[in-house]
Amino acid sequence: MAGISGDKKKPSAEAPGQQQANQQPQAQQEAQPQARSVRVVILALMIAMLLAMLDNMIVGTAMPTIVGELGGLEHLSWVVTAYTLATAASTPIWGKLGDMYGRKGTFLTSIVLFLIGSALSGMAQDMGQLIGFRAIQGLGAGGLMVGVMAIIGDLVPPRERGKYQGMMAAVMAVAMIGGPLVGGTITDHLGWRWSFYINLPLGAVALAMVTAVLHLPKKERTKARIDYLGAGLLTVGITSIVLVTTWGGTEYAWDSAVIMELIAIGVAALTGFFFVETKAAEPIMPLHIFRSRNFSLMSVIGFLTGFVMFGAVLFLPLYQQSVQGASATNSGLLLLPMLMSMLVVSMIAGRVTTSTGRYRLFPIIGGGLMMVGLYLLSTMDTETSRLTSGLYMAVLGAGMGFLMQITMLVAQNSVELKDMGVASSGATLFRTLGSSFGVAIMGALFTSRVQDEMAAKGGSAITERSAQLDAASLAKLPDPVREAYEFAVSSGTHAAFLLGAAVAVIGFLAAFFVKEVPLRGAAPAPAAEPSADAEQSADAEESADAGGEKVTERV
Repeated sequence: MAGISGDKKKPSAEAPGQQQANQQPQAQQEAQPQARSVRVVILALMIAMLLAMLDNMIVGTAMPTIVGELGGLEHLSWVVTAYTLATAASTPIWGKLGDMYGRKGTFLTSIVLFLIGSALSGMAQDMGQLIGFRAIQGLGAGGLMVGVMAIIGDLVPPRERGKYQGMMAAVMAVAMIGGPLVGGTITDHLGWRWSFYINLPLGAVALAMVTAVLHLPKKERTKARIDYLGAGLLTVGITSIVLVTTWGGTEYAWDSAVIMELIAIGVAALTGFFFVETKAAEPIMPLHIFRSRNFSLMSVIGFLTGFVMFGAVLFLPLYQQSVQGASATNSGLLLLPMLMSMLVVSMIAGRVTTSTGRYRLFPIIGGGLMMVGLYLLSTMDTETSRLTSGLYMAVLGAGMGFLMQITMLVAQNSVELKDMGVASSGATLFRTLGSSFGVAIMGALFTSRVQDEMAAKGGSAITERSAQLDAASLAKLPDPVREAYEFAVSSGTHAAFLLGAAVAVIGFLAAFFVKEVPLRGAAPAPAAEPSADAEQSADAEESADAGGEKVTERV
């Protein structure tokens, strides 16, 4: 009774402690089923992530064989474009569906759709069928990456998520290095159809593991209608952007009527989309998430990282094959210095983030290293050794290692848990769009420079077929023509990487405006009480810093 009367006399002194004591067992109770299987779930998610990243790498190697059997060379680009368009357009929709109806079911649906598309693509009898089935596959792929990131966001508090950054970077490295090798081996020994069928056993394993071990809190089904109008306008806008960046300068001139019409349609659709989102009950991409300064900055930095990274992945093997005489067979291995550097730095940055909760310095260092690395790569010429280019690639890889996962981590930490899906899809979408712009703009600049240099040296005839020649084809050219082409390629990569360095400056400057908002969750500690105190304090600071946003929910 004395304890009861004491409670009545001192509510302000003891009520908060009692409330905290009640919350701690509840939080532990909710976390226990996830903690027991989180590592197995992460493994299943990494397999699904590998599916999404590996597919284009493998299929790219098999394309000459596919065209040889199915014909339709004039439609070759659509095999890749259909997949890319479907992936980009469906990404924000998958994220919102996960927020509205639950992530597990949405993620499993995307895996099934991807596997159906893979099986149908393997059975295609002509190029038209293959393009259509690749679009189905791309629709599923749009949900794979978003699902992985959003589920990890649900399972693992941002403070502890750095421990898994190395795994994600490793999957990316495996896809980029192993994809061309695996694709070539499968095509040579099993046939091109197995470039698609190989997804089925991997996807079945991921499907079974996720079904069996992923246990997320049951989500109450929302009564709000899906924002069909917003989804449609966003799809049209994204499709227009991707087609402009894909066709501009290749299929059509940049100032052609088709490109101008696509730009007009894209601008009109996105303008309408922003208007509709302000009125929708459950917008596909809630505009309020952009009120968070950190989320907006991470969107910009993610866009620029995608711009630079995919441009580098395209032009580095080209330079090493055309100028340094490397073999195209092992093209994935040419990126090893960059990818290994990215993997190691990503693991270190993740561990430091988990142990200290600090991350603001990483985007700044990453942006600086990326800028320096691209500038160094722009200085390469016909005399640059493989060792020197490898060191330059390592600098660029270190910069991307500081940025690749941190951008997603900060973006997810900047929104409420109910918006985890749209935050993940938004960050993924901006990186995807950045890669489209990077490949298009850097590619146009590279091709123009190569053709100009060859025309100036009287060797333009070899660029009429292609702006790229492999080492074997170059060896058959007369010495003066070969030397002219090597100079032209080095000049093209100089221009492309110099543009990348200029773009990276924007990301470097943007990183200085990132605010150090405490990460949700707490690093593992032996004592529960201090951890709870630190968590409550961090949440209070975060709530104030975020301008009143409700970011004190528990993962």
